[in-house]
Amino acid sequence: MENFNLQQYFEKVYSKYPEAERRPMVGITANFADGNATLRNHYYEQIVKAGGVPVLIPPVDDVDTIVNTLDNIDALLLSGGGDYNPLWAGEEPSSLLHNINPQRDLPELLITRLAYNRQIPMLGICRGCQTLAMALDGHVAQDLSEREGKETSVATLKHSQDAPQQEATHSVSILPQTILHTIYSKESIAVNSFHHQAVDAAGPHFRISAKAKDGVIEAIESSEHHAILGVQWHPEWLGSEGLPLFQWLVNEARLFNKAKAVHRSILTLDTHCDTPMLFPQGINFAVRDNRILVDLHKMTDGRQDAVTMAAYIPQNYEDSAFEYADSIFNKLDTIIADNHDYIRHARTIADLYENKRKGVHSIMYAIENGKALEHDIRRVEYFAKRGIVYITLCHNGDNDLCDSARGSATWGGVSDFGADVIREMNRCGIAVDLSHAAESTFYDALQISSRPVVCSHSSCRSLCDHPRNLTDDQMRALAQKDGVCQITLYPGFLKTDSEASILDVVKHLEHAINIMGIDHVGIGTDFDGDGGVPGMADTSENINFTIQLLRRRYSEEDIAKIWGGNWLRTIFRV
Repeated sequence: MENFNLQQYFEKVYSKYPEAERRPMVGITANFADGNATLRNHYYEQIVKAGGVPVLIPPVDDVDTIVNTLDNIDALLLSGGGDYNPLWAGEEPSSLLHNINPQRDLPELLITRLAYNRQIPMLGICRGCQTLAMALDGHVAQDLSEREGKETSVATLKHSQDAPQQEATHSVSILPQTILHTIYSKESIAVNSFHHQAVDAAGPHFRISAKAKDGVIEAIESSEHHAILGVQWHPEWLGSEGLPLFQWLVNEARLFNKAKAVHRSILTLDTHCDTPMLFPQGINFAVRDNRILVDLHKMTDGRQDAVTMAAYIPQNYEDSAFEYADSIFNKLDTIIADNHDYIRHARTIADLYENKRKGVHSIMYAIENGKALEHDIRRVEYFAKRGIVYITLCHNGDNDLCDSARGSATWGGVSDFGADVIREMNRCGIAVDLSHAAESTFYDALQISSRPVVCSHSSCRSLCDHPRNLTDDQMRALAQKDGVCQITLYPGFLKTDSEASILDVVKHLEHAINIMGIDHVGIGTDFDGDGGVPGMADTSENINFTIQLLRRRYSEEDIAKIWGGNWLRTIFRV
């Protein structure tokens, strides 16, 4: 009975693990058969070997259950299994369709879509790869013989092997510059294969990362800089050859867990969005509205604490700009009153941190284009009392305050009235925002203002030669006056020769840090003002930026500075 001495096992555990190592939690979708939720041991054994903690997820289509599950895992593994009911794709069943598993279909489609919205790392295996495509706007062929006219040709290889599961029976070619290529550092690997269905159109969220020799898609991965990968084979059976995929998932889970922890402990503030510009479309801020990039659901998904919403005044606005700006703030007041349990107006740093403590989001108010004053300096104080934290002096054209970067040098910088307005903004505690300003305006304002000035959504001209961006000399001058430059996500301000992505946002941020120092940078997305790039396309993806910073080994202290700490120090002089 010596092998059954429980006390000895307890002593061994206690001596080895005085405090258990925190490992990332990986949820694994279960199969369903004969009234039982089941899972092959190979899935969870590979997760354990990779350093993760496996958790079985039963096929339940209750949304509250799914959301609570996702809140407590760090990654999702979509396991293999039977065919999907083709009605979910709006199709009638092929005569070649095999056994469907109706208990799994809806739960897995829901959990995949909701995990995608929350940026949770995912690995799909066989049916799980098809789940990714089904849930995220791709297409799955009901049988490999029905693939003609799709992205790949009709299968000519045997894709459902008769050999044992652990035996590799054909090879796949891995495309360069893909996650899969990074994992294996090979152009080709041998895999096992047990499927008659396959993805035949990756869809808008994915790109193909591996193919069989007959052209059948064998792997897809996120085309949007998300940690999502699907493979058509079964790596859980391939031992050490399959383990790297599980190690990739666990490593991504570990990083995601750390990013969540950072967001829990710091305040995250986006200093500029133009969502109010879309209020006339009847948008609903309380739901996940596809017409806008910032709403309550997306802020929650991206773990974004606060955002500054600007009342943007178009250059050619012909009615009362003052009344229009005021109406925007009235609308924001109404939205906040209607959703008081979830979001509040913040006027101060204390408000922001108190709201975070209570578990609610914050909105700060701003004005984009000093045209809203309508040449009445008394309105500076009026807007200060309404809680406006900054005024962007101009937009894409000169106004009565100053010259714009896209203007015609009307004043040669700041006008006399503009100088009076800057001094009044200083008195009333409203920050002077120089995004959109001409260089002449920038340097004039820097001299006139007795308080630090800011650029709420600007990027680096040395990386992207656009007049809206700041030169290195401007950034140095801004830092010398204790100002901040908030890197923006407008693609044309990040890159002009090809599509910009979250990686370009990081490049601009790091250039600004090299020029100005870590204490003078931040993020102003310009969401709903044409800001947004793959990897950071809306507020729900903002945690991806934190993940990018963690990959580059930024400390939590520095991430806190970037995500609003520097900005708040500057505009509130703390």
